[in-house]
Amino acid sequence: MASAVMSLRRAAAAAVACVLALGAAAQLTPTFYDGSCPSLQSIVRSGMAAAVQQEPRMGASILRLFFHDCFVQGCDASVLLDDSPTLTGEKNAGPNANSLRGYEVIDSIKSQVEAACPGVVSCADILALAARDGVNLLSGPTWAVPLGRRDTRTASQAAANSNLPSPSSSAAALVSAFASKGLDSRDLVALSGAHTVGSARCASFRSRVYNDSNINAGFAAKRRQICQPQAGATDGNLAPLDALSPVRFDNGYFRNVVSQFGLLHSDQELFGGGQVDGVTAQYARNGAAFTRDFVTAMIKMGNISPLTGSSGEIRANCRKPN
Repeated sequence: MASAVMSLRRAAAAAVACVLALGAAAQLTPTFYDGSCPSLQSIVRSGMAAAVQQEPRMGASILRLFFHDCFVQGCDASVLLDDSPTLTGEKNAGPNANSLRGYEVIDSIKSQVEAACPGVVSCADILALAARDGVNLLSGPTWAVPLGRRDTRTASQAAANSNLPSPSSSAAALVSAFASKGLDSRDLVALSGAHTVGSARCASFRSRVYNDSNINAGFAAKRRQICQPQAGATDGNLAPLDALSPVRFDNGYFRNVVSQFGLLHSDQELFGGGQVDGVTAQYARNGAAFTRDFVTAMIKMGNISPLTGSSGEIRANCRKPN
């Protein structure tokens, strides 16, 4: 009897936690700032337009910044916090150090938003909007971003090291990592399609081009030209994740992967005899299906454990708690 009662209590606690999580996400709405900061969307759009015009790759960099934020503690702008004597941030975690970029773009947009609407808009929401606009400015879709997130006062380098999928991840590891965040295998493949834009460092694809067998031989040889087999001088050399259209958001990434032109091991794992092959093949054939599912997955990812209501704060400076 006691064990049955404990089981019921655990089930009830899990149900309450689920309801609370859903409730937090439900508090997010695209109209959250319509009254308090009506110029928000145009300020973010203008800031991203300037950044992408100067460097098209920045659209991809901001999208990746949002992903790395949401997968660690939820979409709470923890990734934007600098290290300080009292706080260890996430910027120097293994998956982020010498890799994540675009912080200064968010800083610039935040300063403009603060000038228009001081103390109103969170860094977490600015990042969510900037990621959407980066996609759209690279010829991708647009969508109404649910808003109302607040900023965390904490960060977790340990969670950044453990929660973010690696470029060497297997398909099973990817499915598991995304499932732990409430994202299914279709979400996984759709969000991986973000690699239709942007670049990767030699350090991330070295093992792929030297050791993997399920790679186009000519493609591997070309990438080896800028990536020496030993770690060192060429680690930071860049190659486009989608060589077909590296600054255009389309389904070229999936056409690459089904032809064994995936740059990262984790890219090629989406089409290698595993459980997500069918979705990858569908997106390679049907760009509209990819776009539709990408938008759905972005909204779901943006709903991961947001701080709302009186939780957290509205940072004045995205790099440090108030």
